[in-house]
Amino acid sequence: MQSLVYLLALTSAATAALLPRVAPNLPASAFPTFSHLTQADFEAGKDNVTASPTTFTPFALDASPASAACSANPNVRIEWRSYPTSSRLGFIAAIKCMMAQPPSGNFPPSTSRYEDFARLHQMYMPNIHGNPKFLIWHRYFLWTFEMALRDTCGFWDPLPWWDETLDAGNFHNSDMFTNTAYFGHLPGPDANGNPVCIISGAFAGLTCHIGPGSSNTPHCLSRAVDESLTAQCNSGFVQTCNSRGDYASMESCSEGGPHAYGHDGIGAVMSDVSASPSDPIFWMHHSFIDHNFRIWQNVDPARTTTINGDDHFGVPLTMNTIVNVGGLGPNVPISDIMNTMSGIQIGAHTFCYKYSY
Repeated sequence: MQSLVYLLALTSAATAALLPRVAPNLPASAFPTFSHLTQADFEAGKDNVTASPTTFTPFALDASPASAACSANPNVRIEWRSYPTSSRLGFIAAIKCMMAQPPSGNFPPSTSRYEDFARLHQMYMPNIHGNPKFLIWHRYFLWTFEMALRDTCGFWDPLPWWDETLDAGNFHNSDMFTNTAYFGHLPGPDANGNPVCIISGAFAGLTCHIGPGSSNTPHCLSRAVDESLTAQCNSGFVQTCNSRGDYASMESCSEGGPHAYGHDGIGAVMSDVSASPSDPIFWMHHSFIDHNFRIWQNVDPARTTTINGDDHFGVPLTMNTIVNVGGLGPNVPISDIMNTMSGIQIGAHTFCYKYSY
């Protein structure tokens, strides 16, 4: 009998050793979620955003050898379903590489180069949310992260993007979550309505040191999918937003519509307004949002050379407004990044990309 008990104890210990060590799981109430309106509300204009012609600042970009070179050979972001397996694995490996790099020291209490990005996002709230600076700032934030993957971890494949309209209401069945080589599973909440720590996939057992909210309490990477919310990341809702004629109005719909529903639908760490980049799926979600922004711009070339709306401080945005990413990349004027095909040189890299469709 004693031998059997000893054997069971050894088996239990061995099993525990194989499982990832998980930081404390925080309740759903710990994560400050995104605010959103329904598609019907946006169609009715209940976000109360109107065009602002007095702050609408045109800026004409002359044709240049740089833009011509970009058009001839752009970096094409590939939708996940068409993204080769080798590139998928390389992308995941590059993110893990960033997590293994020491922090810059400029964003305490970040514990890695990866968490520098999460901490920056947290520090810049609310300047980068709840106002028209949101879309253009996050475009540059995503691109800066992409360049860090290249410079720090040698990732040179095209960046993937996620067409969430094809998975709306069914995020958890995407192979991004079901394939254990990728982002880890997307569970529903537990019996008490709380999120679940992720113990599968490439980021199993990940400890997040940034967040929740403005605090920095170590906690596990957790999720709690609500497919009634992810269902709002559909093509009809995207079209509602993209049918708006000026930047500030389109931005309001995009941010408070598919963007907010995607974050809150995945739940927990991703629903944390301040520290959502702690979940690596953040970058895939924001590739979707930037894609929708780019599709809106494709309708009218003027949409790549003009902007309107006021920032968090009530200051009108112009094409000369500086976008700051806290030293993770150079500060740039909006005019440099409003057109993803500008071909403008930013630091050691050329700002030049489009989407596969």
